[in-house]
Amino acid sequence: MISYPNVFVFDHPLIKHKVSILRDKNTGMKEFRELIEEITTIMTYESMRDVKLEAVEVETPLEKTVQWRVPEESIAIVPILRAGLGMVNGVHKVFPTARVGHIGMYRDEATLEPHEYYCKLPDGIESKTVFLVDPMLATGGSACDALAALKKRGVRHIKFMAIIAAPQGIEAVAKAHPDVPIYISTVDRCLNENGYILPGLGDAGDRLFGTK
Repeated sequence: MISYPNVFVFDHPLIKHKVSILRDKNTGMKEFRELIEEITTIMTYESMRDVKLEAVEVETPLEKTVQWRVPEESIAIVPILRAGLGMVNGVHKVFPTARVGHIGMYRDEATLEPHEYYCKLPDGIESKTVFLVDPMLATGGSACDALAALKKRGVRHIKFMAIIAAPQGIEAVAKAHPDVPIYISTVDRCLNENGYILPGLGDAGDRLFGTK
């Protein structure tokens, strides 16, 4: 049972349905990519319940009225390369004008430790709400390092989203970054000896981009 105050696990029937198809080894690349986007869109809606709004005046066909909107240029998306790229369009369906940065992390196959090799972020990112996205949260090393990299560059408002997570990864990120809300669609059983999530769905990047 996950019981950290900054961790939110979705219990949504539609997400469960889509994750079951996502896991299937026979699901092709096109459908896999579409499912990642669809699940991300649902998660984005759910994770923005606390979004700050600003009052704006709108003129309807009948009269002027004060309404509420998410401020322009207030959202950014930062995928952890490369699998995180598959989640960008899912967030963009909700916030089509969101700027996109990129953080590249690679995992040492011997130690399973993550290393940053690339980071390019939009101007003014320190004042935006940033969605850090990665479909898989395994050991938590890459997510912890990516969050630290964003904070080092002045980002104060971050939401981390992963579709499939292992308990070890959730614990690592929740403890290292207790100020960051962590949104997970599904918690899996464990990691195997190679650091892969079980039952998982294989390598998300390979299945997204047709590589091995």
